[in-house]
Amino acid sequence: MTFTLPELPYAYDALGPYMSKETLEFHHDKHHKAYVDTGNKLLEGTGLEGKTVEEIVTASYGTNQPLFNNAGQHFNHLHFWNWMKPNGGGAAPAALAAKIDEDLGGFDKFKADFIQAGVSQFGSGWAWLAVKDGKLAILKTPNGENPLVHGAKPILGVDVWEHSYYIDYRNRRPDYLKAFIENLVNWEYVEKLYGEASK
Repeated sequence: MTFTLPELPYAYDALGPYMSKETLEFHHDKHHKAYVDTGNKLLEGTGLEGKTVEEIVTASYGTNQPLFNNAGQHFNHLHFWNWMKPNGGGAAPAALAAKIDEDLGGFDKFKADFIQAGVSQFGSGWAWLAVKDGKLAILKTPNGENPLVHGAKPILGVDVWEHSYYIDYRNRRPDYLKAFIENLVNWEYVEKLYGEASK
């Protein structure tokens, strides 16, 4: 397969005021497109053509860093756009909320710990809610790395590269993360991934 840039699942201005049209235009049309275009060039001749993006990410980890960087970021962003929706946030669906209570000490603690993971990720990277060994875990990774390469399945992730928030929040990463978790998260999509990861 080759990587292709997906359309956003909403209008460019649909996530305001928490994420601006300008941020989405730059982030999706420039940054994600660059991962797709570069990843496709780097994929040629690797023997990984025809594999899924997940397979390419895991196969290139530790063996082909340039391909991994771009494939990882493509995977991350395929989900990132779907992890957000207009009028998002709020409470997690019941079954997932019960699992958050059981594994992470309640929804408020989850929110605080998820935000802290994003705040404390030095430089560029991601904060995650993932399923590992049947339990929910909060993780953080540098650059384009994701939980797939650590034996976990991501069900929610937030991009903390500066291009994801600097236009709207400047250096206020905590404010961006608070806005993301409280106003943007598409919990139905998280629930869908949780169901798949729990099989």
